Formats: sequence, structure tokens, C-alpha cells
Amino acid sequence: MLPQAPRRTFLQRAAALAAATLLAPLSRAAGAAAGDTVIDVRSKGARGDGKGDDTAAFQAAIDALPARGGTVRVPAGNYMIDAARSIALRSNMHLDMAADAQLTALPNARKRYHVLRVWRAHDVRITGGRIVGERDQHQGSEGEWGYGINISASRNVTVDGTHISGCWGDGMWIGALGKRAAAELSMDVTVRNVVSTNNRRQGLSIGPCTRVRILDSTFSDTHGTKPEAGIDLEPQKQGPTSDVLIEGCTITGNNGCGVEVHKNVSGLVIRRCTIRDNAGYGVLAVDMNDLWVDGNTVTGNGLTGVTVAGRTRDAKITGNTLQSNGTRYVHRMLKALVSAGSAKGNRKRDADLRIDANTANVRSSDNTF
Repeated sequence: MLPQAPRRTFLQRAAALAAATLLAPLSRAAGAAAGDTVIDVRSKGARGDGKGDDTAAFQAAIDALPARGGTVRVPAGNYMIDAARSIALRSNMHLDMAADAQLTALPNARKRYHVLRVWRAHDVRITGGRIVGERDQHQGSEGEWGYGINISASRNVTVDGTHISGCWGDGMWIGALGKRAAAELSMDVTVRNVVSTNNRRQGLSIGPCTRVRILDSTFSDTHGTKPEAGIDLEPQKQGPTSDVLIEGCTITGNNGCGVEVHKNVSGLVIRRCTIRDNAGYGVLAVDMNDLWVDGNTVTGNGLTGVTVAGRTRDAKITGNTLQSNGTRYVHRMLKALVSAGSAKGNRKRDADLRIDANTANVRSSDNTF
């Protein structure tokens, strides 16, 4: 029989998280621009011709906003950006990109770069447009940290409707600045209707942060350098990650896992997502607390559909369709990985759901195998 107090605590936290996402649209819009000033990047010299370096013009437009904030408008065009310098967004601003506005990173040899950087800022919106990294023209062979958008130590940030591709590292990063106890976490970040595809390291990495919502977005075809996941929650020792919702997303074709979760994460809900045809696990959760995987379709992944491993505590796996996973297993690998106490002859289910023996208070119900 399961311990009752931890179970009640987990259910209360899960219910609170579900309620929070329903109430989110009624709260102050994350990243709302505070001022009504509008500056067009072309008024600061941006050409958008796919040739000249437009980085300085973008930064000039941002820096020209008054203290109360405003909007920087990016009309259609192909704007070449020096990601080694990056575009630094500021507080109380909206970067409003036309649907056919593209920010293209100029080739560089840096181990680390950022096309757009939101650091120690608040109330920031990024909408529309395309961000294209330079992975195919990268001039070095080292490093894995070239970002399309890097959000660190910031709060009330929204990214909505932006397409990100071809980055040397991650399409997006949400995390902290500083180390361990001194780390400044990001909080109240919403990613909605974003496509992050064909990036080299991850579609999205999530470091130390709290109250993050990843909604109706696609993370696909990550390949090039490990971990190669669609979404990777990887705070490790830098600081805690808590209260994260991944809902209504498509996570497919990644060379690693669909969703990968590591130590120092608590309060994660993965709901109504399609997680399919990833080469690794569909969902891999290791050494985390308070997990709810609910109502997802997890099919055709190379390793187990959903794996709850290590010392993960307080997890629910409910109402999912878990089918045709484990396509990379041979018989001897499957035999080594089956859950402790699994019934003999139940190999197919073992390839769809694995719960390790060292986990605690993990419940599975109403899943379709």
C-alpha cells in the first residue's frame, strides 16, 4: 500500500499546478510592454537584405526605447546578426517580428553564442519571426552552446509564435545566471506556439527556474551532439527547477529523448503532448520529485516510452497511450531493463513503461498499451 501523506501532498501539488495554468491567462500578461513607443529597426539603419550586419541597428532600436519601455518592430526581411555579440533585450519591451522577418546568425567560431539574449530583464515579449542559426556554416568544431534565444535570470517573459532552427547548440535556453546558492533563477516564462527544429544539441533546455509554461509548441529533429533531446530539464547543481508545465506540444524525430529530466527538478507536468519517433526514450525522468505524465500519446520511440528511474519520488503516469516503443531493443537489452517484478512474457508493455525499483510512490493507471 502506498504511503498516504506523500501521496496526498503530491496530488495537492499536481492539482495546484493544473489550476495555475488555467488561471494564467487571467493574470498579468507575462512580458507585457509597459510603454507605447514604437521604433522600427529600419529607422536605425537595419537593411534586412541578407547581406549587411544588422546587429548594431537592432541594438540601437532597443537602446532608444524610453525607460517605461515600448515596442521594437521588425518588418519582413532577412537580417544578418552577429550572434557572437548578440542582441540584448531589455526590460519592458516587445520585440515584434513580422511572420516573414528572419534573423540569420552570421558564421562564427564561438563555442557559445546567442542570437537573442534576455538576461536580468523583466516584462519582455518576443513574438513572430524566424531565427536561423549557423550550424551548417559554423567555423569551429568545439562547443555546444550556440543559442537562438537565451533567457536567463529574467521574469515575466513570453516567446510566442517564433520559429527557431539551425543553432550550433540549443534552439532555446531558460535558466539562471550565477552558481548554486547565488544563482538568479528565471521565473514566469511562457513559450507558446514556438517551433524549434534542426538544432544541434537540444530543442529546448531548461535550467534553474520556476513557473515555466511550454504550450502548443513543436521540438523536432535535434541532432549533432548529445543529449540531442527535444526538451531537456537539466538544472543539475546550479540550482532548482520547479513548477514546469509542458502541454499540447509535439516532440518528434529527435536523436535523443523526447523529454529528458534530471536531478534537482520538482513539480513537472507533461500533459496532452504527442511524443513520437524519437531515437531515445519518449520521457526519461531520473532522480526528480513530483511528476505527472498525463494524457499523452507516446509512440514509436527507440527506447522505452516512459521511464521513471533513479530515486524519482511521487509520480503519476495516467491516461496515456503508450504503444510501439522500444524499437531499438534487442531481446537481451530488454531483459536487462525490465522493471523489477514485471510479469514474464510482458515484454511489449515493458518497452512502453518502465518504473525502476529504487523509485518511490509511483502510480500508473488508465494507460493504453
